Amino acid sequence: MPKYLVIRFSSIGDIVLTTPVLRCLKKQKPDSVIHYVTKKKFKSILENNPNVDKVFTIEKDIDEVVDELRHEAYDFIIDLHHNLRSTLLKQKLKKPSGTFPKLNIKKFLLTQFKIDRLPDLHIVDRYFNAVKSLGVQPDLLVCDYYIPAADEVCLADFKIPEKFIAFAIGAQLSTKKMPNDKLISIIQKVNLPVVLLGGETDRNNATAIVNACPGIIDLCGKLNLNQSASVVKQCQKLVTHDTGMMHIASCFKKQIISVWGNTVPSFGMFPYIPMNPSLYSIHEVKSLKCRPCSKIGYAECPKKHFNCMNLQNAEAIVKDVNS
Repeated sequence: MPKYLVIRFSSIGDIVLTTPVLRCLKKQKPDSVIHYVTKKKFKSILENNPNVDKVFTIEKDIDEVVDELRHEAYDFIIDLHHNLRSTLLKQKLKKPSGTFPKLNIKKFLLTQFKIDRLPDLHIVDRYFNAVKSLGVQPDLLVCDYYIPAADEVCLADFKIPEKFIAFAIGAQLSTKKMPNDKLISIIQKVNLPVVLLGGETDRNNATAIVNACPGIIDLCGKLNLNQSASVVKQCQKLVTHDTGMMHIASCFKKQIISVWGNTVPSFGMFPYIPMNPSLYSIHEVKSLKCRPCSKIGYAECPKKHFNCMNLQNAEAIVKDVNS
């Protein structure tokens, strides 16, 4: 009975994007035992996944779990993070391992010199390089997200109608987010009822949007991640930035309208729906010489104009939402 350890410490979307590897590993090696190590705050993404037998977590340091992991005596380590921390963990465990091409140099060339040498390949497909030596092949199905029964949201409890458009208004960094005035200009023209999704840090923005758009339903900061996923699962369409919620929506094959600021889809992080790419649309300002300015994002636009979001075509986004 082979035992595998999968490493991915963060973040929401990146962890969701590892789930095809977990599924294919379990299906193609049905007698295997799969463990996963991640940060504690992301445990809920994995603990209900039937393809994961055990989840280990850390707060900050790999030394928090090294002794436990050594005791498990893994046959193979699948490194889907591929950073200094995951490399140190592999060195401490001293087991055979596989990882994937992170393409940091090519991303650097694109962000700093606008030289695009990136392959036309989704990161999910690159993740499978980590299990290539095990003979595991992709099945070209969407990612997985399992919502526990206790977190399934009854729409009626929040007075949400059966048909609605969800807007995931947050993002980890500001240069991935549309400004409020752009969001408001879009929401005011949406035909169906609108539900706002986001975390505690999005509550002030949500309040401003609600004040400008009376009648929309604000759930920002009121749901946990699984509950937000449940709302997305029930929406007609999701309008989202380049965030984890975009990848969660792809698990449910929802129609996704994705809006991109400082990051670009060519990094390989667009919605993973390989058998039906028509389920998502991408909105970006392609003509900017300063874009992409970062593979992650910034607290504010380095150029101060924030044209990657300010120049977004609101009418085109509205058309996609209402079509």
